[in-house]
Amino acid sequence: MKIKEIMKKDVASISPDINAKEALDLLQKMEISGLPVIDKEDKLVGMFTEKEALSYILPSYIEKVGRFIYEENPKSIKKKFAELSKIKVSQLMRKEVVVASEDTGLCETARIILTQKARRIVVTDKSGKVLGIVARCDVLKAFSREAEKSTLQSGDQNA
Repeated sequence: MKIKEIMKKDVASISPDINAKEALDLLQKMEISGLPVIDKEDKLVGMFTEKEALSYILPSYIEKVGRFIYEENPKSIKKKFAELSKIKVSQLMRKEVVVASEDTGLCETARIILTQKARRIVVTDKSGKVLGIVARCDVLKAFSREAEKSTLQSGDQNA
């Protein structure tokens, strides 16, 4: 099975020129965690996710303190959150996006998701134009359908 058979072709996306607060509001409205950022030529230029917004709001040292207690500063967080409306998506988006071609196999797609720690893979053509998107849940559903199909086929042979 190829990725083109399971990808969602109607891909919601955002422009690199909208502000990060608008983008975050859109993520929350759509109840998703990330969207591809596509320029005026329909080319993939980045990915904007909740993680980028959180990374901006919290101090840069937060990853280094790990499990240690972080002293909350509501004023600082409120200020940073308000600043999201003054920052363009292009300033916060992740520029390195996990992509695949539409002919990538299902197992290879799963491998990419696991090794790249990706929640979703953007499917592009050779020029970088977005053709679709596949989330981890789409891959799991495809594996489930394949397993059910092979179980039914082997059951037919035993009858």
